[in-house]
Amino acid sequence: MNLLSRFGNEKKEEPSSGSNSSLDRGLDGGSVAVKKKEPPMPANRDLEKAHNAPIKIVSVRVFMMGVLVSMGGFIFGFDTGQISGFLEMSDFKRRFADTAKNGQPAFSNVRSGTIVGLLSIGTLIGVIIAAPVADAFGRRPSITFWNIIFIIGVIVQITTSNHWWQIVIGRWIAGLGVGGLSVLTPMYQSETAPRQIRGALVSCYQLFITLGILIAYCINYGTESNDTAASWRITMGVGFIWTAIMGVGVLFLRESPRWDYRKNKIERARTTIAKTYGVPENHWEVEREMREIKTKFDAENAGGRPHPFYEVFTGPRMMYRTFLGMALLALQQLTGANFFFYYGTTIFSATGLSNSFVTSIILGTVNFFCTFPGLWFVEHFGRRKCLITGGLWMFTCFMIFASIGHFSLDQADPTTTPKVGAAMIVFACLFIAGFASTWGSIVWCIIGEMYPSRYRAKSMALSTASNWLFNFLLSFFTPFITAEIDYRYGYVFAACCLAGALVTYLFVCESQGRTLEEVDTMYVLRVRPTRSSHWRPEEGEKFVTADTLNLTPGARDIRKTDAAGMESEVRTESVPPPMEMHGITDVSGTDFAAMGAGVRQQSFNAPL
Repeated sequence: MNLLSRFGNEKKEEPSSGSNSSLDRGLDGGSVAVKKKEPPMPANRDLEKAHNAPIKIVSVRVFMMGVLVSMGGFIFGFDTGQISGFLEMSDFKRRFADTAKNGQPAFSNVRSGTIVGLLSIGTLIGVIIAAPVADAFGRRPSITFWNIIFIIGVIVQITTSNHWWQIVIGRWIAGLGVGGLSVLTPMYQSETAPRQIRGALVSCYQLFITLGILIAYCINYGTESNDTAASWRITMGVGFIWTAIMGVGVLFLRESPRWDYRKNKIERARTTIAKTYGVPENHWEVEREMREIKTKFDAENAGGRPHPFYEVFTGPRMMYRTFLGMALLALQQLTGANFFFYYGTTIFSATGLSNSFVTSIILGTVNFFCTFPGLWFVEHFGRRKCLITGGLWMFTCFMIFASIGHFSLDQADPTTTPKVGAAMIVFACLFIAGFASTWGSIVWCIIGEMYPSRYRAKSMALSTASNWLFNFLLSFFTPFITAEIDYRYGYVFAACCLAGALVTYLFVCESQGRTLEEVDTMYVLRVRPTRSSHWRPEEGEKFVTADTLNLTPGARDIRKTDAAGMESEVRTESVPPPMEMHGITDVSGTDFAAMGAGVRQQSFNAPL
């Protein structure tokens, strides 16, 4: 159904020869479609040539976008991996420790927890600020801005000599940058990436987190024998490289087409989508996506006033989704993975290993390489199956790890039970393998797909804030808890892994291979999560999505499309006519009808 049949107050005009089609948003909230009279088709046209504009799912442009933007995850992982090594470096302890153990400087639980945890407090604040900043100034400049904030934090840390509080302040400032990037990275990728590989690209955020952790472990291993400040300053200084690559490189990418359209830069949004798919601008996939963006924007502004923040709870099925996203990212932290990443060096030194930095590298290597299968799992087995299976796998590994550590390891002198220590390392690696290939990456994918576009930035900010809140709680209180209950702490993580599997089974809808509109529709229509894998929209059925409902501010009522008070600025969209070599048939897998026996001219009225 085109827009001419949806509204009764439109008018048709025949533009002069050579003009383009256009679509204006009327003052009554409807749409005035101006249909271009297509030129006659050449008699000798080769119909087969009309089919030669396939979508380029993976291209150099998409690859570079995935790498550069995923650097946000690398920065987070690098900062996470380096701190566990610092806590065991002799020079770092000599300068910043506050207690003595066996005549050697050591960190108290309060100081070590504060140094590790203040990064997470900064990220929590950065997450909350990032969404409105990105909405106001755009995704690209915001990414560069948060990289600069991170650099400032590193400078504060690296310039100190013996003030532990300066390390804490620097990590807090750096955390602001990491928090902003943790929101913007999956947001930019989910708004820009081709829908066919959206899940894999968003999951690359976690892949780069694991790579950052591994690189930090390796650099720490190379410098820990140095008995000067270079042992930790070199690792900190290398962090400038990644922020410079991302902060400068992202300026050569294009802005998110969703943000461009909201700012009335419609042609630029169209060009970005076409370049992303590697097709001409009047290709069917471009038309489909632009129609989708326009429909969402019209509905979002139908109320006549801005929508308040609390609509992330009052919007259609939004309280359910907002709390589900917060629960999933909280449970991602409570799986216990960062128990190893933050305190891995300390943990395995307690098992009697001569060089616990080596064990950290082993864990980091497993974490990195096992993330690659996760990129394949997410598109072939579905989100639900992976998270449920991963939760049960991690539950089993932590139960064994905790039991061996508490009942079999000689904690007074671990060197007398070397086989027990080796078994603990094995099950830690098995746990990390399960986490990296499931909960580490796939949760971010679900968060990027669960929310409608009008609420995505705010809802993702709240969900990510939940992640960082539990990250802080875990990093700060772990030293206190392990001092009281030793390796039985693993039973707590095991229970959380089991809870994660149950939450996924009961509440998460399957989004594998679905458009964002289908995902939104499933939640709005309350499709049972246990049956969501087999749910299919009826043929010809119009999606009922939060983005297409003309909600009044507060999302407590729906405004009719022809109601007063829906005034908005006029938007004009130029649509080029189909070219001879492309754009006449649907090669994108969408629901546009295929060519019939003869050439059927397609109306490009009001595509946006």
